[in-house]
Amino acid sequence: MTSSPSGRLAAFFQSDVAGGVVLMLAAVLAIGIDNSPLDWLYKTLLATPIAVKIGALAIDKPLLLWINDGLMAIFFIHVGLEIKREIIEGRLSSWKQASLPAIAAAGGMLVPGLIYIALNQADPTALRGWAIPTATDIAFAIGALALLGKRAPVSLKIFLLALAILDDLGAIIIIALFYTDHLSVGSLAIAAAGAGVLFAMNRKGVTRLLPYLLVGLVMWVCVLKSGVHATLAGVVIALAIPLRVPGGSASSPLHHLEHSLAPWVAFGVMPIFAFANAGVSLAGFSLNTLLAPIPLGIMLGLFLGKQIGILGFSWAAIRLGLCAMPAGVNWAQMHGVAVLAGIGFTMSLFIGTLAFADPANAAAIRFGVLSGSLLSGVTGYWLLRLAGEKQAEKSRHRAGSRHMEPSMSSLRN
Repeated sequence: MTSSPSGRLAAFFQSDVAGGVVLMLAAVLAIGIDNSPLDWLYKTLLATPIAVKIGALAIDKPLLLWINDGLMAIFFIHVGLEIKREIIEGRLSSWKQASLPAIAAAGGMLVPGLIYIALNQADPTALRGWAIPTATDIAFAIGALALLGKRAPVSLKIFLLALAILDDLGAIIIIALFYTDHLSVGSLAIAAAGAGVLFAMNRKGVTRLLPYLLVGLVMWVCVLKSGVHATLAGVVIALAIPLRVPGGSASSPLHHLEHSLAPWVAFGVMPIFAFANAGVSLAGFSLNTLLAPIPLGIMLGLFLGKQIGILGFSWAAIRLGLCAMPAGVNWAQMHGVAVLAGIGFTMSLFIGTLAFADPANAAAIRFGVLSGSLLSGVTGYWLLRLAGEKQAEKSRHRAGSRHMEPSMSSLRN
């Protein structure tokens, strides 16, 4: 008996694959429009000025920056909520659980950055993009792994999710430390006061979400005006949201907000960001375009750097006895996941917008991110599929051998 079309559609959107598929479609649509007679409409839409003014306070930005500074703040709220939950009560709540993903994530950020630096060391401007290949796109990576179904052990999925969450935490730290300039002390002071109010409400046991979101909105505006990237306000808001309610008589505000935001982020914020930032003209594209230092550094950082860093650091940590291999996982599967983590896409594009203000570099960033992510996604998927099939074949062989043993014994008797 087959389910109805509406039932199948609902099941699809509830699956881990859905977010990655919608993201991919948004990126393909952007590239398609930007290479069609409607390219002027795409560019005009993103350049449309939008202004909000209240008294002397005015925010006037093109639509693209409203998406990158505003919508992505919502994404970072969701990421912050996920990080806080995992650290307090989830997969990162103990060193035993977090050690291997943490060490792997460190390697997966360090080696790609070094590869990019090695290829761009002669150009001080290009060096600003060193962090672009350090990122992993959770939606795409988890979606690709979900396509494998039972071929991928649950412990492998948990490892990849924890690694990607820690990778996002690393990206947040990088943005705060390396992509902040021209600070406005006054705006930053008001933003800091807003953060203080948020955490004071948490300490006082305020559990309603509205006060946090209203104060958070004011803080976001101040951070936007301060020179620190506005999306970091989203992380601070998330960290202030209470996970537990005194007495346990009500549902967790953090859980409620995280679950409420999840579909909006997966099927709204992320695809809109991808559509706005993935468009790249292929006019005049050649192999030399991809072999220029910036796109080559990003591509090789994502495809080679991620797998070398994650697999190398994981191998060293396990051999030294610092961590244990995830249950039921072999090294071939660890290699596949390390390659899959090279899908940088959304986060890499986002860091690229921070690293290079000059639109002249936009195409180079997008070529590098898209090619590196595509290589990583396709290669990682097939490596994991092959490893899963080999493991399944070995299991069938062992089961067959056990089945034959009683028959052989009876013949000897």
